[in-house]
Amino acid sequence: MSPQLDLEGERVAMVERMIVAPGVGVFRPLGIEAGATVSVGEIVGVVEGPGTREPVKSAFAGIVMGFLAHSGERLREGQAVAWMRVA
Repeated sequence: MSPQLDLEGERVAMVERMIVAPGVGVFRPLGIEAGATVSVGEIVGVVEGPGTREPVKSAFAGIVMGFLAHSGERLREGQAVAWMRVA
């Protein structure tokens, strides 16, 4: 029988979250910059595909720490667009 291990990382509360692309297409930001406070459902950009235009919405309220996608970059569904810190 092995001794029980106390793993310190099991109780870490993560305050970072990702805003992700809702679909495939080209990313177009909407002027929100790092340091901006966003609310749940706020649109931070759009993903444009052939005949489609999907809003990129934040699923969390918090502060945008930075963008991982650049204007004009082709994205796949679920790809991280920005990272943020929630309270």
